[in-house]
Amino acid sequence: MARKTVSRKRKVGEPKDQQQLDWCQVPYKRNCASCSSHHAQQWWYSRHSVVWALRGREFRPQQQHELRLQRSLRGFAAGRLPGILREREFSLGRLNKVFASQWLNYRQVVCGTKCNTDGHNDWIFSIAWISDNLAVSGSRDGSMGLWEVTEEVMSQAERTQNDEAVPSYAHISHRALKDIPKELTNPYNCKVRALAFNTNHKELGAVSLDGYFHLWKAEHNLCKILSTKLTHCKENVCLTYGQDWSVYAVGSQAHVSFLDPRQPTTSIKSVSSRERGSGIRSVSFYEHIVTVGTGQGSLLFYDIRAQRFLENPLNRDGILKLTTGKGWLNHDETWRSYFSDIHSFPNAVYTHCYDESGTKLFVAGGPLCSGLHGNYAGLWS
Repeated sequence: MARKTVSRKRKVGEPKDQQQLDWCQVPYKRNCASCSSHHAQQWWYSRHSVVWALRGREFRPQQQHELRLQRSLRGFAAGRLPGILREREFSLGRLNKVFASQWLNYRQVVCGTKCNTDGHNDWIFSIAWISDNLAVSGSRDGSMGLWEVTEEVMSQAERTQNDEAVPSYAHISHRALKDIPKELTNPYNCKVRALAFNTNHKELGAVSLDGYFHLWKAEHNLCKILSTKLTHCKENVCLTYGQDWSVYAVGSQAHVSFLDPRQPTTSIKSVSSRERGSGIRSVSFYEHIVTVGTGQGSLLFYDIRAQRFLENPLNRDGILKLTTGKGWLNHDETWRSYFSDIHSFPNAVYTHCYDESGTKLFVAGGPLCSGLHGNYAGLWS
């Protein structure tokens, strides 16, 4: 018997969405399908009504609107905060020069001092985490070490922790050790001074005192990608990466240079620090503000969007500059022999970091002269 052909043409004026819905409702009874079609039709028309449009504008993009609002507020606060920061200085006893720092939580900061040499033949100048359990260290001996914090190490540290919950530590050995390229320069000047990790591309940037920027693929090991000569190549001692801007910022003797490794070196943009001679010793991104710590104990704030330093609200003719406190200086034999006639020494800002909220800035360092023993630490909020 010939099969009866059923026309699938939709009726004039019937919404296309309704036709598709009817075919999806075939297994159900006709009255259910009819009811569903009726509700679907109402739903389709309501979506094209003014009420639905207004309701969608109010509720559907609410999360995106809130995220944009939060981002705008953070950006606004980042530009206004430096002008109202006030210093609270801390005593670090007789520690010698703080070179690194990082917030552990809302009230604790971990610091690295001049005495770090584990796994290297000279001082460790920088450490960057590339995953939850892998870190890379950069040393004055010209090498980069890859370290793995295993569950065994964590368990060992937890067993030695005392009842007062004071953080404890355990010693580990590096998993790999890589030397930075030395074929293009003086091998005795290839000291790794700073590291910065790009989490989006899993790449690690490094700067060395010979004026080169090095890029490594950093996941489970280190694989060199490129090395490039910097425009301002004297005293390249600090580095950071701006995730929102996809650029590295390098501090040198008198400039901050912004570079994208995938662009030619001619595209590198630089800005003068306004403090010549003392050098830039630390640099960081927070929103659109680049915070610069100098060898003269100053904190400067550069707006990367406006491409200018923030102005002093009390002096429109000058830039905003915060100056660190006196810190502690050891009056040892070196000081008595060469510096006793100098009444005060500025503390170089070797490290600084914002907390998660962006409202507190930890700043630390010590005397710029390598022969002097001292430290400085302060919380600006």
